[in-house]
Parts: sequence; C-alpha cells; structure tokens
Amino acid sequence: MLRWIDVIKFAKYSNPEPNRRVEKTEEEWQQQLTPEQYQVARQKGTERPYKNAYCRNYEPGVYACIGCGSLLFDSNEKYHAISGWPSFTQPITKGAIKYAFDNSHGMNRMEVMCNVCDCHLGHVFHDGPEPTGLRYCINSVSLQKLDKTS
Repeated sequence: MLRWIDVIKFAKYSNPEPNRRVEKTEEEWQQQLTPEQYQVARQKGTERPYKNAYCRNYEPGVYACIGCGSLLFDSNEKYHAISGWPSFTQPITKGAIKYAFDNSHGMNRMEVMCNVCDCHLGHVFHDGPEPTGLRYCINSVSLQKLDKTS
C-alpha cells in the first residue's frame, strides 16, 4: 500500500521501473489520440470538472492508460471526492504510475503519469481517505475503462 512518503521518494529519487516502455513521436500520438486526449495526455492539460466520463461512474472494472493500454487503477479504489474528476486511493500496482514534482501555475503539486508511456494522468494529493491518505485526481480523458474480465 503506497503512502505519501512513498510518492515523495519516487519523485525525488527514482520512479519504479516499468515492465515495458512505449515511445512514439508527437505525430504518432496526434494520429492515435483525439484532440482533447492529446491536449491532456501529451500536453499536460486538464479536462473540465464534473463534465467528464468517469467522474460519477462507479461501475466495477479497471482503468487503463489511453496511450498504451497499461492498467492503472481498479474501481475498488475509486471514491467520491467531490473534486470534479475521478479519484482513487491507490494505483493498481506500485509500478503503474510515474511521479514528478509540478510547480506550474504557481502551485506545488505532484503530477502522475503512466509509467509506461508518460501520458499525463493528473495529480496525487495527500488529502484522501484513510488508510493511505492519498487522492489520485485523474482526468477521465486519459483513461479507458475496461471490464475486469478484459
């Protein structure tokens, strides 16, 4: 179970080693993704709060990266955070997420990305529910929801 101190250590020293890497040119990403997906996942944008696909979706399943299909989150870790974006308490595995300090827009945040293809997912905060205290605030457009049997 990851805690905030683990997230800080990953960002500061070294992220978990991914089980594979997916690298594409910007042109290849633009061909694969919709303009909104590209703006969020590759240019570190943010989708509109509450008006997104998974904010209020609590059906069972797993969430994968829109860029490479790597599994990122399980619906069992999803909760209603009233943030406007899907929120999770833990990634599906320790190595699924890559962390980086984000000081953009005059804020101090922790960016989360897919550890396989570096797609921007959103941010993690340390104001989530116990026992971890983590709140992964994720853009729906960076995810694709799969049935657990997929």
